[in-house]
Amino acid sequence: MSILDVNYAAILVDGLSFALPLLIIAIGGIYSERSGVVNLALEGLLGFGAFVGALFVASTIGLFAVNSDLPMYLSFLFAALGGALFAVIHATLCIKFMANQVISGVVINILSVALTGFLTSTINANFFGAASERFTLQTSPRWDIPFLMEIPILGAAFTRVYPFMFIILLVAAFFWYLLYKTRFGLHVRAAGDNPHALDAAGINVARVRFWAVVISGALAGIGGMSFAYSISTDFSPAIYMGYGFLAIAALIFGNWKIVPTFAACLIFGLTRSAAFQLLPVFDASAAVIDLAMTAPFIVTLLLLALFGKKNRMPRALGEVYDKSKR
Repeated sequence: MSILDVNYAAILVDGLSFALPLLIIAIGGIYSERSGVVNLALEGLLGFGAFVGALFVASTIGLFAVNSDLPMYLSFLFAALGGALFAVIHATLCIKFMANQVISGVVINILSVALTGFLTSTINANFFGAASERFTLQTSPRWDIPFLMEIPILGAAFTRVYPFMFIILLVAAFFWYLLYKTRFGLHVRAAGDNPHALDAAGINVARVRFWAVVISGALAGIGGMSFAYSISTDFSPAIYMGYGFLAIAALIFGNWKIVPTFAACLIFGLTRSAAFQLLPVFDASAAVIDLAMTAPFIVTLLLLALFGKKNRMPRALGEVYDKSKR
């Protein structure tokens, strides 16, 4: 195999199919952290959201017509609900009980891995009669977009695309508008930069932060469901691959802003897909190709080392808001 045989279209499409779920998870993290709540729980939130979405598919697949794509689309809604509900735990601990936000995030991640693994095995054994720790999902369709796929070079981005990529773009656009163009978005940003001023304006800081964390869980669930369809075609504990932490790195590199964070996610996604496509050119072993999965994390370290000093996090990030000290 030579360098001329590399499927460059696959590099672009697979890079986008990894970058976009990472982006929607990172946007969730931006909401939480711009409101002042550190959210290291994104890994657990995406996993639990994917679990709920996959459970819906496994439980209802017989209710729909053969080859119907409706269960797949509905699974993203249930994944968002599952991620949001699990995020309530983090929000309650950090906001109502004023727990350490870093420790809460770590505990949420551990709880999510253990709980979803236990529930998946138990549900399979007792309801589906299968000794398995995974829910098998239907294969996601892939689309070729007429006309756009014929554009030179960039047309590759419109061939064999996953439907969830368009869902994510629409959701991301909505939450960009919500954060930067609405009163609620202004309140979220104020809660992370100057919560005392927000409180003085008559806005309940705790409520704003609570809903920002819940939003982060919903968006993480959508991202987790996307990974379940694109990477593994099932839900299992293997869904926890460090992608939540990679999303955190992306939002930090993006300076807690959505558009620069999208650029970081693209870098990570294209790095990963390029590594998988290019390594066979050099007759790399299977072990080396598996090692390519670490490429985005290596790039993360390099980017943070080079640009970390320029980051400006929200001024009240991680600070427990005490109204009595206003």
